[in-house]
Amino acid sequence: MEPAVISSPWFVDELQRRGVSMYAGVPCSYLSSLIDEVIARPSSHYVAASSEGEALSLVSGAWLGGRLGAVLCQNSGLGNMVSPLTSLNAIFRIPALLLVTHRGRPGEKDEPQHELMGRKTGALLDAMEVPWAVLPKNQAEAERALDVAFSALRETAKPYALMVEKDSFSAGPAPAGLPPDAGVPLSREQALGIFIKCTPAGAAVIATTGKTGRELYTLNDRCAHLYCVGSMGYANALAHGLALARPDCTTYVLDGDGAALMHLGNLATIGALASPNLVHVILDNGQYDSTGGQRTVSASVDFCRTALALGYRHAVGCVSGDEFSAALRASVAGPTLIHVRIRPGSMAMLGRPTITPADVARRLQASLAISSEAS
Repeated sequence: MEPAVISSPWFVDELQRRGVSMYAGVPCSYLSSLIDEVIARPSSHYVAASSEGEALSLVSGAWLGGRLGAVLCQNSGLGNMVSPLTSLNAIFRIPALLLVTHRGRPGEKDEPQHELMGRKTGALLDAMEVPWAVLPKNQAEAERALDVAFSALRETAKPYALMVEKDSFSAGPAPAGLPPDAGVPLSREQALGIFIKCTPAGAAVIATTGKTGRELYTLNDRCAHLYCVGSMGYANALAHGLALARPDCTTYVLDGDGAALMHLGNLATIGALASPNLVHVILDNGQYDSTGGQRTVSASVDFCRTALALGYRHAVGCVSGDEFSAALRASVAGPTLIHVRIRPGSMAMLGRPTITPADVARRLQASLAISSEAS
């Protein structure tokens, strides 16, 4: 009997047989085994892109060089691909296969940030005139879907999307992330514990999406905490806006390496406007922890020197808990960047916020004694 899921090695073989040799993307848990299979193969070139728009542009450039490419991403990342899809690939007629997961699929339970895009993914692709189909989980049917997709790529010379549903791929090789004992003393849980001890109880804190926000909530939920549950890469801009609106209050943002890299230009804006009350903490474990542990490119990035070059007034790198405590307690004019190396992995019994995102936002407003007509 034909298996109810697709073998990741088989699928990559099929892509390779059809000429795909370049891959780029931002991980999604639905694609973790497929991404790990691609990374494990010497014949495949996978680029861990900072954003989905960059991933599409990368494989489009590879096509100019004679190599057909595929983008692997979550449907939320379509927002980052709108510009290149409509103003690069469409007008230059550059083909690319898009493997887009369908998070928030109607009728399936998922996290709140996926609900709207889950309902609109197909409509968004239609609006951008990107042909698409659901990738069947049966391999024989998946092979036929690939035949249709690659025929369209040849005939239209434009992107074609295959929408990947939950549990479409079988488990693949071990994740290509960093080992849990990467020579770094602090876990994220320990780093957040230090952060909680060293910051005022009423301080405004914006926590990036993924396990950072979930761990902070599990360790110590406070009324002035906001836990991003999506909008990857924008937590620092959200905190920056809050700091600009409330110069009388210190605002902290807890960022991740992958999230900070996704929209690194945000740091230039923070540096240029020089809000003295903004403290930007990057917890860097070198990987996308929520999606299977695929590596980011943070190992080659000096966040502190980058921040200073972009106008931050102060930047410090930390490895030990004592160094992190001292950096948090230092009385310096910001914007300040604190880069903390942490181990991969997350805490046991990891919870999720039970309060809705809308209520979290209004709770933060109330904690800062703000009344808003827009509320």
